[in-house]
Amino acid sequence: MISRWIMNRKSQNKEQPLANMINLFKKSEDFVESEYILNGKLFYIAYYEPLIDNKELNENVLKVLKENHTYITLEEMKDAVANANSLWINQSDELREKVMHGFVIIYDQPLPKRCLAIQATQENNRSVAPPETEFSVSGPQEAFIESLDTNIYLIRKRLPLPQLQIKELSIGKLTQTRVVVMYIDGIADPDNIETVIQRLHSIEIDQVIDANALSQMITDQTMSIFPQLIHTERPERVAAVLAEGKIAFMANGSPDAIIGPATLIEFFSSLEDYYLHWQIASFLRLLRFGAVLFSIFSTPIYVAVLTFHYELIPRDLLSTIIASRSNIPFPPIIEAIFLELTIELLREAGARLPTKVGQTIGIVGGIVIGQASVEAGLTSNILLIIVALAALASFTTPVYQMGNTIRVIRFPILFMAAFFGGVGVAFCGLYVLIHLIRLTSLGRPYMEPLFPPRFTDWKDAFVRLPFNRMSKRPIYMRPLDSGRFNFKRATSKSDFDE
Repeated sequence: MISRWIMNRKSQNKEQPLANMINLFKKSEDFVESEYILNGKLFYIAYYEPLIDNKELNENVLKVLKENHTYITLEEMKDAVANANSLWINQSDELREKVMHGFVIIYDQPLPKRCLAIQATQENNRSVAPPETEFSVSGPQEAFIESLDTNIYLIRKRLPLPQLQIKELSIGKLTQTRVVVMYIDGIADPDNIETVIQRLHSIEIDQVIDANALSQMITDQTMSIFPQLIHTERPERVAAVLAEGKIAFMANGSPDAIIGPATLIEFFSSLEDYYLHWQIASFLRLLRFGAVLFSIFSTPIYVAVLTFHYELIPRDLLSTIIASRSNIPFPPIIEAIFLELTIELLREAGARLPTKVGQTIGIVGGIVIGQASVEAGLTSNILLIIVALAALASFTTPVYQMGNTIRVIRFPILFMAAFFGGVGVAFCGLYVLIHLIRLTSLGRPYMEPLFPPRFTDWKDAFVRLPFNRMSKRPIYMRPLDSGRFNFKRATSKSDFDE
């Protein structure tokens, strides 16, 4: 008898998946289930109160039902409610998804086999604001926000074409986060599209906090310190790279879009390069490359020269260095590490504190600590200038993730310079170069157009040529449509009287 009762109980549970899910909802105190009697028939309306817009619920659902008492079936209710987002639900997974995203469910019996779901989602999103991490003087001043639908609108506003395809996924065992993959059909390489969708679909994780976490899970080499996908908060950048044949994906609740495949050159390209004249943009881009190299190698070379290769210092400069280090009791590596760590501490403290306090800490702390360390004889003034310039040069990187990488890789090079001198610096430089050559982004070469050499892509690499010279899309993307526009017509100058 007991076994038969258990079997009957299991069969009832299988036949009542919606009832079991509703009973699970009722365990939470913010889940509301109300009874309404219409035309002598009992109906149940249930929802999670924090997820519901009360105005939408009262005006488009409850008010309609109260004004007309002739409804006796759910079908008549569905026709009467003026809401396009109303649907029938007969699966527990679909019921869970809709209720947890702000849908109101209506059913006519305590153990329903189907429900009428009506959307009444509460939208508490911040308005579109100017970019913060990718600020530019000229150009559009709109940035993504935490609402996925708003972010898609910002993209479609700039690319109003039906070829812009959006594929939606649900990732996260607990969070069920909406993730969309965007590309332009007819331009993007199908292999790149399939790679991104397959890698996102194969992610096994319980929660998705941000789109940046997803980018770490789908990169080619997770052990590399170099970012292999570009993170951006600017809609116009996403629209521009989609037109080149790239793929982008965004997650609900994240104000960033992830772009791939990416190359090393692109991490040093700013959107403002395309808003300025091409000569000025090319100069600024070359200045960034020089600043990054200076930021990485300036302090290690100083330590290597003073430790092993002091004979390379000119005689006039050597006397100045000796005078500045006459009262320093530490070797160059100790004072270099002290100053580098001080700069990093000030930078991290300024980033974590409120904006006004962080700016004060960065300026006052840098001046006070720098001046006090020189007067106390802990560091030399020459090394203080070099470290300060290196820190300043690291801020020229337009993409924040690459700036963090540059900050970190300076330290192993600094230690190699202290132990092995110039040989250690050269070894680290070659090691980084080999690593970059072997690195890929979604299967595409990371060092393109340098390796493999793609001379046709140099027109937008270290320098930016005029727009009428960039008639072809990047080769390494393997776009289905490689031509942007007709080169001859773009370069011809015809007057009105011709």
